[in-house]
Amino acid sequence: MTFRRIASYLVSTGTALAVGAALWAAPGAACAEGFAVVATQTIYPGETVSAAQLKEVEVTNPNLAGGYAKSISEVDGMVSKRTLLPGRTIPVASLRPPYAINRGANIRLTFTLGNMTISASGTPLSDALVGDVIKVRNLDSGVIVTGTVLADGTVQVMAK
Repeated sequence: MTFRRIASYLVSTGTALAVGAALWAAPGAACAEGFAVVATQTIYPGETVSAAQLKEVEVTNPNLAGGYAKSISEVDGMVSKRTLLPGRTIPVASLRPPYAINRGANIRLTFTLGNMTISASGTPLSDALVGDVIKVRNLDSGVIVTGTVLADGTVQVMAK
């Protein structure tokens, strides 16, 4: 098929106008996909991400895979699970909230039965988020108990 035949086909079907408009459009004008958050410096695993380490950039690549952070508020205060490189989008899956309780720290254990509440000191055996069920060693007796992490950093011990 010759160039002349291809051109006449495109003109007759109206495709030539769409192709021409796409080719002559201003870069980024027709394919802007919103904003993405990128790091301005290398962020290492376990590091808490701050707004000073981030910037929002306009996404102009329509083929960019989804799952990336679109605003700084989504990322600020989160902890990186892997190395985040400068200028690269930040996948939401590579972030986690900060732990409410860190392994080895001194925490308060509480056990409630009716109106009675018993409190003791303990050491968590793992890092945990609010709502997680973890094992904690009672520092007074050495017994390992299971409990739920509360928002105030205490562990509510479960009855056996």
